[in-house]
Amino acid sequence: MGNELSILAALVVISYLVGSIPTGLLLGKAYGIDVRKEGSGNIGATNLYRTLGRKVGVMTLIGDCLKGLVPVLAIKFSTLPPEYAAWVGLSAFSGHVFSMFLRFRGGKGVATALGVFLALAPMAVAIAIAVFAALMFAWRYVSLGSICAAAVMPVAVALLGGSRTLVVVTLLIAVVVIVRHHENIRRLIAGTENRFKA
Repeated sequence: MGNELSILAALVVISYLVGSIPTGLLLGKAYGIDVRKEGSGNIGATNLYRTLGRKVGVMTLIGDCLKGLVPVLAIKFSTLPPEYAAWVGLSAFSGHVFSMFLRFRGGKGVATALGVFLALAPMAVAIAIAVFAALMFAWRYVSLGSICAAAVMPVAVALLGGSRTLVVVTLLIAVVVIVRHHENIRRLIAGTENRFKA
């Protein structure tokens, strides 16, 4: 038991470090800007898209997604207990949102959460993406789509028979994603939120 806990602790630390890599900030620096001082100041894909264009925005999205996907897949394809994958996913997500390289600040976690759940609960992701796409089509607010998709995920995971551990981890991630969008929520209520322009 003690050896298993040591292995889990090591995996949690490693996945946190992977998640902490500030993809958007590094890409912004490569293009000569500090994205924290541009646009919304967020290091996520949407701000990179608006600041540096589609290519860099998509690169940021993929990079942040992989930070969640790769550690979880590594556990799923190993001989370790399957519940480890959920905790590793939560750790990678936490690294992105509370990056040790950015004084425990970071992004809003949507893309990294996407990567985590593509590995853990792909059918639930399909439902959440459908919600996101419908809201984006109707109102063109990335934030609204992200918030509602996050809210749907724990329900979808539970209805699709996810384990208790997976439901708990999904709920924790969803709450953090929604809380991290508090400024967007205020702007949505005030009618001042920026719409997405392709």
